[in-house]
Amino acid sequence: MSDLTTLLEVGGPVAALGGGAAYARARHPGLYWSTVGLPLSTARLIGSYGSVMEACGLTVAPSRLRVLAVKATSRREVRPVPPRRGIIRPTTTGLRLRLRLAPGQEPADVAASAERLRHAWGVHAVYVTTVKPGVVELRLVGFDVLSRVRMPRKTRAEFLRVPVALREDATPFLRDYRTVPHQLTLGATLSGKSMYLRHLVAGLARQPVALVGIDCKRGVELAPFAARLSALATNPEQAAELLPALIGEMEERYDLIKARQGIAPGTPDEEITSDIWGLPESERPVPVVLFVDEVAELFLVATKTDEERRDEMVTQLIRLAQLGRAAGIHLEVCGQRFGAELGKGATMLRAQLTGRVCHRVNDEASAKMALGDIAPEAVFAACAIAPERPGLAVAGDTSGGWSRIRTPYLSLGDAAEICRAWAHMVPDLPALKPFRPDVPAPPVEIPSPVVKPRPVTD
Repeated sequence: MSDLTTLLEVGGPVAALGGGAAYARARHPGLYWSTVGLPLSTARLIGSYGSVMEACGLTVAPSRLRVLAVKATSRREVRPVPPRRGIIRPTTTGLRLRLRLAPGQEPADVAASAERLRHAWGVHAVYVTTVKPGVVELRLVGFDVLSRVRMPRKTRAEFLRVPVALREDATPFLRDYRTVPHQLTLGATLSGKSMYLRHLVAGLARQPVALVGIDCKRGVELAPFAARLSALATNPEQAAELLPALIGEMEERYDLIKARQGIAPGTPDEEITSDIWGLPESERPVPVVLFVDEVAELFLVATKTDEERRDEMVTQLIRLAQLGRAAGIHLEVCGQRFGAELGKGATMLRAQLTGRVCHRVNDEASAKMALGDIAPEAVFAACAIAPERPGLAVAGDTSGGWSRIRTPYLSLGDAAEICRAWAHMVPDLPALKPFRPDVPAPPVEIPSPVVKPRPVTD
């Protein structure tokens, strides 16, 4: 009996702790990492750092001075020298530490061993970034941060810089219109493309920016944001009228820049500009972000008249993509597929879109249209996105870099409420006033009386 009591007293708490840890690891990975995973991984890293570096081939022969010093002070064996390790910085999602590379090493050597380091230290992933010549940073991620996306608390939007998703290395993915003026976003039905668009609109709604929408699906995607939109076209006919107005706005801004370039002999160098960002803040027009949802609808034609209108609209879109950056006009083009089969000008327009975001697609050819010309190895990552993970995407740019991202959930009602709350931020652009969407008034709720009246009886 005493043995059974002892077993229950010892085994009960151990079983409870083990079961709680297993439950936390499955349901609350962040909590499990902070309580169990972080201490274990830190202990593994500190205890096995030298041997792991040697096994991965990241050590070099010691210098002659070091060999002489070791032989003079002790009789122990002179071992190869690993990269010098910095302070380990724990985070809510993993660990960060910096390595000073030994002479003869390069960051690519460490990046090639990232998978080995992951297994050796018991973490979900290891990412290597270059801080400066001779110094790299290892970002160890303790669990799959894309399974349940939670944006970092310190992330905040800046002017024309909106956090819309989370990268697989637990850093926020920022849509920066100053750095990447135009972007193409592809994705099949229910892939999360609309969720990505909602975060962009909700993030920009709080900023002094003009939002313009072309949604040829009768406005089902962008019409809920009408309170914050400066213009909205819901079919190709309206788009054919809206695009010339944007071209006219762009030309007026170029005239403003040219007027500023009427350089007088005593004009300071800092006042000479080639875009709106060099203009004084009092003269600078507000930026314009054009959202084009289902861009294929602008290319599809049924008659000869439609073909002429299509060619004109595509030409105007290409002009906006080529010249809009300096005028503060940015394009956000979305669709399920965007290839040469859409017609004349499709490939030329796609080439002007610097940023690329590819959600789950229906075939490999669609992924190649988005990423094949900038990061061929990212095509396979885009084709491997499972339908069970909506919002997961591969983001790349013309620099060749790419990463997996996932957008957190944002309901359509919440995004529309944000737009209604910031409706006063709609700028005054006379060229776009004829295209301002009608905003229905919110229904007035008649309060019911607390005390129901009782009829007077004789």
